[in-house]
Amino acid sequence: MQLYAQHIGPVAETYAYCQLKNHFHLLVHIKDGVPTKAGDPKGFQKPLGSGKGTASAAFSNFFNAYAKAINNAYHRTGSLFEHPFNRIPVDSQRYLVQLVRYIHYNPQKHQLVSDFRDWPYSSYHAYLSKQATRLKRGEVLGWFDNLDGFLEAHKLPLDEAALEPLTMDDFDQTLKVLKTFRV
Repeated sequence: MQLYAQHIGPVAETYAYCQLKNHFHLLVHIKDGVPTKAGDPKGFQKPLGSGKGTASAAFSNFFNAYAKAINNAYHRTGSLFEHPFNRIPVDSQRYLVQLVRYIHYNPQKHQLVSDFRDWPYSSYHAYLSKQATRLKRGEVLGWFDNLDGFLEAHKLPLDEAALEPLTMDDFDQTLKVLKTFRV
């Protein structure tokens, strides 16, 4: 998470995440003025060159730093990620709320725990805590009206039809799970 904050913090706001054994999910919003890739017209006021200063470059740097850390820790070499990450635009409040729930529900979906609330590696617990967080806690809780609404929504079954774009290629197989949205 320190590498994530270092590389992604400057270019994106984080709303939800879940780390699993073989993949992870992120819900982020690329900050205004940050180009998503080289040549993006929203670019910084500096040359983009090979993609420096872009959201894509930041994520690439994060993935590379993460792979190096894992390779060092486990005395391995080579690629860690099988596929490039994907971005899926979120264009409605309903979809956004469902997506937060889907991300938190993932450990239960993959039968890692019987109740997703028991999984310690997701943003779910940060929303229940009063401790400082880099997450946009107030904004997300506002999507659910408040903390009580957040908790109640997480008790409901997922709306699979609303999440079809996420499950078509089911992100359960690879790390191509980056979600970005423009509100």
